[in-house]
Amino acid sequence: MTSQPVPNETLIVLPSNVINFSQAEKPEPTNQGQGSLKKRLQAEVKVIGTIQILCGVKVLSLGIILASASFSPNFTQVISMLLKSAYPFIAPLLFVISGFLSIITEKRLTKLLVHSSLAGSILSALSALVGFILLSVNLAALNPASLQCELDKRNIPTRLLLSYDDYKSPYTTDCYKAKASLAGTLSLMLICTLLKFCLAVLTAVLRWKQTLSDFPGVCFSCLAVTPVPKDDS
Repeated sequence: MTSQPVPNETLIVLPSNVINFSQAEKPEPTNQGQGSLKKRLQAEVKVIGTIQILCGVKVLSLGIILASASFSPNFTQVISMLLKSAYPFIAPLLFVISGFLSIITEKRLTKLLVHSSLAGSILSALSALVGFILLSVNLAALNPASLQCELDKRNIPTRLLLSYDDYKSPYTTDCYKAKASLAGTLSLMLICTLLKFCLAVLTAVLRWKQTLSDFPGVCFSCLAVTPVPKDDS
């Protein structure tokens, strides 16, 4: 019985630095991708802040025009609620402050500025929501006010205002002009308000996520009450 030769076994030992080097190279593309994404978000937030400031300036200028213009008593009653609420003057200030905070926060990232930007965005969104309701009500009230203005100009009852030629009378020209100017002004304010509401909600969501990621020690949603253990004795 002959013995078969045993083949020589070769052991390959890999140095530890090679393994560590290969493992350390893997996450580099991910870190680079996160860095570029963060830069894009910063640029977008700056653009959003600039648009917020422009919307605030636009609404404030239109509010000043409404307050300084003179209309017939019928249309004055329509816009009186909007002016008395001070929305065209207080809300634009919130829009401008929120936009400035968004721009400053991206240049200097601190916990105080992030929380201030979050609070400003929430207040701006709430004020924009209130403004949307007020502007919608005023736009809906323009048609009855215009009809009443025409009746007051003519001093005739409603049942006699039936033909098309009556609406083309020179007496109703001022009413049409007032209605058209008010409708255009209120529509522009409504568009700016809707745009501001969307941008404020978007900024608030971004700031909320930034608060949870960059400042993990602060978690507003983790305010759960810790249950007290029962004593078995």
